[in-house]
Amino acid sequence: MKTINSKICFGIVLFLMCSCSSYPAADTGKPITPSQPDITDARPSPTTTRLISTKTIAATKKIQPSSTSTIAAPALTAASKDLQKPDPFPLSKPGDLKVGRLEFAFKDPGRDDREVSIFIWYPAVLPEGQEEEVVKGALPDPDQAPYPLILSSAKTAGNFAPHLVSHGFVVAGIRNLDYYEPWDQNLVDQPRDYLFVLNQIGSAAPAGLEGMVDAGRSGVMGYSFDGYNSLALSGARIDPAFYLEQCKNPPFSEPPLSEWRIWYFCDLASHWEEFVVNAGDYVPDNGSELWEPLSDRRIQAVMPMAPEGSWLFGERGLAAVDRPTLIIGGTEDAGDHNCPYDTEAAYIFEQLGTPDKTLVSFIGEGHSMINKPDPLARMKHLAAAFFGYHLQGRAEYKTYLSEETINQNEDLYWGVYQGE
Repeated sequence: MKTINSKICFGIVLFLMCSCSSYPAADTGKPITPSQPDITDARPSPTTTRLISTKTIAATKKIQPSSTSTIAAPALTAASKDLQKPDPFPLSKPGDLKVGRLEFAFKDPGRDDREVSIFIWYPAVLPEGQEEEVVKGALPDPDQAPYPLILSSAKTAGNFAPHLVSHGFVVAGIRNLDYYEPWDQNLVDQPRDYLFVLNQIGSAAPAGLEGMVDAGRSGVMGYSFDGYNSLALSGARIDPAFYLEQCKNPPFSEPPLSEWRIWYFCDLASHWEEFVVNAGDYVPDNGSELWEPLSDRRIQAVMPMAPEGSWLFGERGLAAVDRPTLIIGGTEDAGDHNCPYDTEAAYIFEQLGTPDKTLVSFIGEGHSMINKPDPLARMKHLAAAFFGYHLQGRAEYKTYLSEETINQNEDLYWGVYQGE
């Protein structure tokens, strides 16, 4: 990699829903609205590389839609029929299933009884005339069970879970996960919380949800700080040589990196031995090699939105990603306290090793776009299509995940947006 350009920015947003930041709402499982392992071990020899902005890449890589696709066009809404145009985001509307929610608490004996509590949203049978979107403790609806499982933080799930459940999923949101300032043990502890929950649900269904969940068809999604978690669970591997070199000699940029930003990413380097001990079996005997992935083969698709993590994984660690990945990024996500599009979402996408990778760029949107109704509706549509295709086997959803469909929208772009 070459020297990083002037657009490099990493960090923490003290704003709405960032990773870079705390969320403005409590961890209640409710949406935030504008008004309120067995991974193949490929270990290349350590190299010293530098992070580069995708703005310096001459040509944008693009994923071509399947030439064999015979998917029917999306259905028309009443409004779009008048214009004789298909609705470009039909899956942004709720599906037919109703939604219940339960809460569970566990302790992880492998980590000194670390407490891990979750909300689970699931398809439910609701009483006649029930108007609430989500009903606590409602009877489960086994009609189409078992349903694929999607994991996220409870904060991400608050925005997506009811919608995804209505389209035929069970969603587990892990509570009490939040951003961290600076980088610390959470970089390992939070992904391990995900794996613990997956094992809990996979080994024995939570009480009252017997036969409802198929943990063997699991996906992960996350936004901002939680976008890092979903990226970590994609098969990406920590590259200690890359990370420690970045912090030893921070890449030149113009204007220079701020002291705060270097501290945010690199304070962990001064506690690296503690970090290694906490990671346990994920660290190889040779500490300079790529770490083992914080992932599980039951995780079949991941959706990082406005993510960060490029300094920790680097080019080699991201090349280890080996499952379908959909990245969402706002092209105006920038600044000292955000997760910059160029050096996070776009760079990560370029370096992913999986051939089944997609970046949908939201043109003109910043880090808080999840708090805006229109972008959120589009993200819900893309999530339902992505997980529907990969976890439910809905081949007809492939058309929503194609360059042709995405680029029909003037404010969306398929791949890395260069401002054309």
